[in-house]
Formats: sequence, structure tokens, C-alpha cells
Amino acid sequence: MQLNGIHHIAIICSDYPRSKQFYVDILGLTVIREVYRQPRNSYKLDLAIGDTYVIELFSFPEPPRRVTGPEACGLRHLAFRVSDVAATKLELEANGVTVEAIRIDECTGAKFTFFRDPDGLPLEIYQQPGPSPD
Repeated sequence: MQLNGIHHIAIICSDYPRSKQFYVDILGLTVIREVYRQPRNSYKLDLAIGDTYVIELFSFPEPPRRVTGPEACGLRHLAFRVSDVAATKLELEANGVTVEAIRIDECTGAKFTFFRDPDGLPLEIYQQPGPSPD
């Protein structure tokens, strides 16, 4: 078997307009396609970062709540690579997003921090170690 990469990440949201606004207007992902599926009474929104398809955002009527916690079994978080964690943190906060303090990865020396999407899904911004963009 040969895996060639991650094709996409699927996220089910509880409030489609709120999550669409968060991922498109605040995080800046590009809408590739939006489909309303009448038989399921749900939306499917395909999103990209640049030219790379990355997220399928789904809505379903009354999806069950997911057990959460920082170390719960399952997908731990979704991380976005950024050029400048500090600048990205300030931009998120300017848009009303609560962001944790910036930390340093003790294994790689990289700067990173966490925030949450409208449903509480943990998201990370991660800056590759190297020269500062300042």
C-alpha cells in the first residue's frame, strides 16, 4: 500500500451558517463548492487553503454531541501551518476568537498555540522553526 497524502478532513458542525462564517471569513479558507442535499436536509461545503482541498464542512439536523477533552480518545486537533504564529494569533483575536498563549514545542522549537472553532473543535496554528518573519 502507498498513501500519497491526506485528501481532506471532514467536520460536522452544529450551526452551519456560524461555522461557514468562521472557516471562510475568519480563517480565510476558500469555498470550492457548496451543496444542499435535500434528502438529508444538510449542507456539504468543500473548502481549500490556496489551491489545496482540505476540509469538508457538513451540517446535519441535530448531530450527536462528541465527548471532548484535551486528551480524549479520537482526533486530537487539526493544525494549520502559518508563517507567523504571533501575527495570526492577533488576527484571530481581532475577530473575536479566544486564543491560548503561544508555546514552544520542546521537541522541535516551533511556536504554536490553540483556539477552538464554533463547536469547540480544537484547532492549532503552528509555525515552522527557523528565522523569524520579523
